[in-house]
Amino acid sequence: MEVSLKENERIDDLQRNNYRIIQNPQKFCFGMDAVLLSGFARVRDGERVLDLGTGTGIIPLLLSAKTGASHLTGLEIQEESADMAARSVALNGLEEKIDIIRGDIKEAGTIFGAASFDVVTCNPPYMIGQHGLKNPDAPKAIARHEVLCTLEDVISQAAKLLRPGGNFFLVHRPFRLAEIMTLLVKYRLEPKRMKLVYPFIDKEPNMVLIEANRGGKSRLTVEKPLIVYQEPGVYAPEIYEIYGY
Repeated sequence: MEVSLKENERIDDLQRNNYRIIQNPQKFCFGMDAVLLSGFARVRDGERVLDLGTGTGIIPLLLSAKTGASHLTGLEIQEESADMAARSVALNGLEEKIDIIRGDIKEAGTIFGAASFDVVTCNPPYMIGQHGLKNPDAPKAIARHEVLCTLEDVISQAAKLLRPGGNFFLVHRPFRLAEIMTLLVKYRLEPKRMKLVYPFIDKEPNMVLIEANRGGKSRLTVEKPLIVYQEPGVYAPEIYEIYGY
């Protein structure tokens, strides 16, 4: 199905199932963190998935291509992003499998109801508050800074939305790892898996991927690190595999 594009929008190939996505590079485009989260998340056949703060819908689209999820939902507060996500769903003929809902993460439990999903994913804003922001209403600012929601909002709502035994998958920055773990345990989302992502083997990690289980027992597996580049401009083999090249 063909859809209309708005000013400055483009269609990008996702390298999976011939799926494509509509993006506006002047507003915000998905990054590697979203792709790595889609590769880290485990979704069993028939499970229902919710992506909090879905942006232009990249994670539901990739998980639809990679997994046997029965249904996926993306929740997004920004009207422009939600509109692009919905048109991308239509572009790929996935209207019966993916819903895009415009709404606030802080109200997600009310929007969908408690224990509505088997899996919740989130690639949230990483930076705390509005420090250094010239325009806190800009789409990129809202996506990167905790302007409209906090980390605790995300984790508390994920805990409400997951069925007992359901799994939460998060990508974030290592400098907030202590805070992340404290909040997960506070809301009875037990950390089960963690993977650090390094740009190069001799650099500090710049991303962390975490899986937490609602009501799970205390036991955390730290997986082998993921190295993005084996040399400048050349991805490591695992990255090519995740991207589907």
